[in-house]
Amino acid sequence: MKLLPIASFLLASASIVSVGAYAATDAQLSHKAITNNGIMKFESLKQPVISATGKLLAVEVSPDRGDSHGLVQSLTSSKKFIVKGGSKPQVSHDGRFVAFSIDTPLLEKEVASSKEKKKLKSGMALLDTQTGKEQRFERVKEFSFNQSGTHLAVWFEPKEADKIDDKDKTVVDKSAEKEKEKKAKVDKFDKGSELTLVALNTGVSQTIANVSRFYFDKAGKHLVLASNDTKAKKHQLVLVSLDNNAREIVRQFNNQQIGEVSLSEDGKYIAFTHGDSKQAPYGREYHLSLLNIATGDVKSAPVSKEWKLNRYTKLRFSEDSKRLFFGRVPQVSQQVELKKIATQDDLFDQEVVTGQRGLKIWHGEDARIKPNEIKQYKKEQKRTYLAVLHLKGNNLVQLADTSVPYVDLQEQSRFVIGSSDIPYRKMITWAGFYRDYYLIDLNTGHKTSILVQQASDQAPSLSPNERFAVYYQQGDVYLYQVSKARRHNLTKGLNVSFADEDHDYPSTAPGYGFGPWLDNDAGLLIYDKYDIWQMNTASLEGFKLTEGKGRKQGIQYRVTGLVKDENKPAVLASNQAVLLHGYNERTKGDGYYQAKLGTSGVTTLMEGDYKLKTLARSEDAQTIVFSKERYDLFPDFYSADYSAPEKAKRQTDFDAQKRQFNWGKSELVHWTNGDGQPLDGVLIKPTNYVEGKRYPVLVYFYRFMSDRLNAFPSMKLNHRPNFAWYVDNGYAVFLPDIRFEVGYPGASSVQALTSGVQKIIEMGVADPDAIGIQGHSWGGYQTAFAVTQTDIFKAAVTGAPVSNMTSAYSGIRHGSGLARQFQYETGQSRIGDSLFRAPQKYIENSPIFYAERIKTPMMIMFGDKDDAVPWEQGIELYLAMRRAGKDVVFLQYEDEPHHLKKYPNKLDYSIRMTEYFGHYLKGEPAPSWLTQGEAYTEYKKAD
Repeated sequence: MKLLPIASFLLASASIVSVGAYAATDAQLSHKAITNNGIMKFESLKQPVISATGKLLAVEVSPDRGDSHGLVQSLTSSKKFIVKGGSKPQVSHDGRFVAFSIDTPLLEKEVASSKEKKKLKSGMALLDTQTGKEQRFERVKEFSFNQSGTHLAVWFEPKEADKIDDKDKTVVDKSAEKEKEKKAKVDKFDKGSELTLVALNTGVSQTIANVSRFYFDKAGKHLVLASNDTKAKKHQLVLVSLDNNAREIVRQFNNQQIGEVSLSEDGKYIAFTHGDSKQAPYGREYHLSLLNIATGDVKSAPVSKEWKLNRYTKLRFSEDSKRLFFGRVPQVSQQVELKKIATQDDLFDQEVVTGQRGLKIWHGEDARIKPNEIKQYKKEQKRTYLAVLHLKGNNLVQLADTSVPYVDLQEQSRFVIGSSDIPYRKMITWAGFYRDYYLIDLNTGHKTSILVQQASDQAPSLSPNERFAVYYQQGDVYLYQVSKARRHNLTKGLNVSFADEDHDYPSTAPGYGFGPWLDNDAGLLIYDKYDIWQMNTASLEGFKLTEGKGRKQGIQYRVTGLVKDENKPAVLASNQAVLLHGYNERTKGDGYYQAKLGTSGVTTLMEGDYKLKTLARSEDAQTIVFSKERYDLFPDFYSADYSAPEKAKRQTDFDAQKRQFNWGKSELVHWTNGDGQPLDGVLIKPTNYVEGKRYPVLVYFYRFMSDRLNAFPSMKLNHRPNFAWYVDNGYAVFLPDIRFEVGYPGASSVQALTSGVQKIIEMGVADPDAIGIQGHSWGGYQTAFAVTQTDIFKAAVTGAPVSNMTSAYSGIRHGSGLARQFQYETGQSRIGDSLFRAPQKYIENSPIFYAERIKTPMMIMFGDKDDAVPWEQGIELYLAMRRAGKDVVFLQYEDEPHHLKKYPNKLDYSIRMTEYFGHYLKGEPAPSWLTQGEAYTEYKKAD
């Protein structure tokens, strides 16, 4: 592989430095202007992956528009590689090999016809970091390393059927040909495709045909595959021994489609499902078998009349190989097919005729309203209910069922947490999301209720040894003792609230969550707003691990940098030193700190006016990777020892992109609103700011924005203004915090906005006659409402706003199919009651009822396939302003959802937004679309 020169973007061993430490060069003093084209090409770092050894980092480097490339960086040397077109990296266990997905180049996608685009498939690149050799594969569906990193599986897309030119076809009986095709047709679900297995130490590969499933065991001993060739009536269970790459057919059927496959981690068993290949997959019943690898003996799992296996059954052995978990369903049947009109008599057969109807019945007692039911249909079709087979004794226990469908499965040996939202599915419409939680015995399936009508986002946590469950409820944290079925209030008497102190919704405040458990279930860490508490499960007492410094100093401490395993909760030793991330609510800066379990106190490792994000931790080493950023510092990557992030090495220098431009700076602003409530915001002054000169201002907001003080601005074109562009083009950008009052979201937002704007006017920064406002979604609503109450803004751009709460209340969120009522009664819109009980509040908070008051020119933007806010809300606002004779323009982007997805539309909207504010805030000439609109035109379609 050719190594490309990337020294300008990579710094292998530099210490962490601030921007001020860079010496300015003549080139840096001659800055480029920020343009849309520059933003398109600006690169960001995505999906970092660190090797288990902690010695290698792989990341996707992605421009806003264009093709990504893969970056592979040694963390211990200057070695680095670029993989053209690379994205979504995977790294082998030892870090020697890196695999990237290779997407079709953007230009190829853009010039392809719609028919050709369907044929475009992703590829894959395999990089050997020792030799620099790169190997590429085309039409790759999936790829993965085995856990020990000795092998790579590359699973390909099915080959396209060969097509015969019409001129070369032999004339045959069409009816006979159709019948033959029907018999030969194989359902897409049953079709397999080629899989190539690469032995990474030798580079030798072998290919297996017709693979429909595969699984690597975690020990690195075996690979098992299901190979199904339905036409040839050849269904094979294939086992590959990874120590010598020998392949063996361990089971073969003529008429049994092999479904799911798995391996026990002790290397003893293959589990597989199989069903009648002559049956259509939709209604095919499967059976579960266990094959002893050493003897070749096959044992069937117990069966039941009440529970069946279907095509969506998944298999998972426990890590100790004592249990096999899998899903079952109450029944399996073929899909119902309506009879079509085929004869003269059918024309008058009422059953046949009405079978062609288009009808959906909405019943008042339906658990889900129809749009939500339809959205959930495919998910429900794939739902299975978890069961466990205890291998010793061949004892099968059903864990989940139709009344308790959800089970949170980790590496448990006796109990699991189950939950059900079924009793609350109807009330989701207006009250939000709730569940009942149960403790389920793996040996018996017995369910013990531990929580009733608990908010779905406040799930209990089961301890690693399954002796306790911990949960938050009504401001306190409770410990449930499994053996005695007793619960204890852990936080009673601690004189600290464990409820969200900033919660301003008409619903019960949530908690701050839990940290890791301690060894042997001896204790756990829990969070209040600022501090971390270490609780003892025996004494039921606790102490502030962070010594109360969090609340005193306004620092929110949280545990960070632990190895993540989706199947196991993190567990800490009783005297372990742990890394903490801290966010200073007063300065908006971050830091890394250290605490030692069992001892109250915090040691500062590094802190400052920057934002830190822990990105990855090596599985077998102490290496962490994190980013460090400010508004004027790109979030480059740093590597460090878990215990000493202050000694980190900077591994990338993508900040070099930013140094081409003249960049603004952010500062924190404090003020008090009319009710005496202190508020914060971020002010980004224009580049080359001159003290005493007043500037046009763009106000952008949503809820809390001051935590973005040290955030590097998103260098993208989308539904938001690009801060760097506006700042470089002579605007100040203001990001105020909004604090809401339940029942009066509009008024409280206006109070925060106007008092904040008044503050920056008093500071001498803002030109009071050139202040614009832009918001999207909830920010769009606030924007539309604000200009009905004040004329402090000289131009407004509102994206996807609710304009009429009375009509939006019973609207539908088309993305989920949920009704919008819960958003108003308990959620973001914060009305706190139904439309029927508080109609005046809905009217008082709706912009269209005050359209005649608006003096601010407004541009409204909506995608006409908005999946969150009905786009008719934009039409209502437009028509109200049009009727009132107000200055309004409406941008309707076709086939777009809540956030613009198509790049031409993102670019177009960004350009029109800058032209709009340029005209109203800077006095630039108005574009023709703004002065006279655009006539509807139909363009010639491409051939």
